[in-house]
Amino acid sequence: MRTLREFRAGRPSFYPDQSVYAAYACAEFGLAFADIDGGTGLVVSVASGTKTIHFGAGRCSWYPQNSATASTLASDKYFTNIILERAGVPTLGGDYFFLHDRHRAHRPRGHEREDARNLFRKLGAAVFVKPLAGSRGDFAQMIRSEASLLRYFTEVSHYYDAVLMQPVVAGLEHRIFLLDDEIVYCAQKYPPALLGDGLRSIADLLIAHNEALRCRGLSPVALTDDNDTALDTVLPAGARWDIPGRMNWSAGATMMLDAPRSDAALALARRALHALGLRVAAVDLFTNIEADAEAMRVIEVNANPSIRLLEQHDRGDLILKIWRHTFLSLGLLAR
Repeated sequence: MRTLREFRAGRPSFYPDQSVYAAYACAEFGLAFADIDGGTGLVVSVASGTKTIHFGAGRCSWYPQNSATASTLASDKYFTNIILERAGVPTLGGDYFFLHDRHRAHRPRGHEREDARNLFRKLGAAVFVKPLAGSRGDFAQMIRSEASLLRYFTEVSHYYDAVLMQPVVAGLEHRIFLLDDEIVYCAQKYPPALLGDGLRSIADLLIAHNEALRCRGLSPVALTDDNDTALDTVLPAGARWDIPGRMNWSAGATMMLDAPRSDAALALARRALHALGLRVAAVDLFTNIEADAEAMRVIEVNANPSIRLLEQHDRGDLILKIWRHTFLSLGLLAR
């Protein structure tokens, strides 16, 4: 059996992770994998002796065992919150606001930019805002002044139609990956950080960090005014400077395989999965909110989660477990 590293070797850097994992899983389970887009991995097929299924990169789902309706609901952060709260699953709440006037006749009042400013003031001029249907931490950031909020709306409006505004919450952030009721892995998230070299200032290191984010199609780091005085500091070689805000792996955060110290957190993740009608999902949640060991809330539910973390931690066995679930669900493998 070839290793996962061997399946990735020689492929271009843009080659989709899940196409690599699909090929790896097909070899393990005796299925036929085909890259049908000239070696790009953007469109692939998996076939048994009697059935062929196609997968596409980008926003296409790699988990067809989730229904289209459930996946679509989960992709909208406000819809997700409404459904979870109705099921008794605590969330961070918040409200959504549109950044454009188009389609205004098709939506209720109370969700325009001026309404967002009112909520911003109500929440004490400190909020966390992110695109309503965004992913990978793109434009997810804290806002602490009305001027910053208006600039944020202008910038984000070039890429998205609506945002979700929520209160700022401090706690331990976790990701729990589930297949039906089974928890496949848990991970704790840690903020992205700059690594000092003894020569460049934090501002210069941020320039390089932000350029790497832009190349991956992500928004740059946005700092609050509280950080301005630190930007001229030159970090000693090897010293870390945590970047506040988003905790997404795609944006440079670190994720370590580690279960929450509470069975209640695992139960909460299962309840979120059931409420949305999903079979596969990564549930992101806060525990120990404001140092309260009992306080926890779901941040969001990802119905098409990346599993690159498992490759980084040499857990090809879990990647195979996830793909076996997919193949069984599609009837490509016999039970």
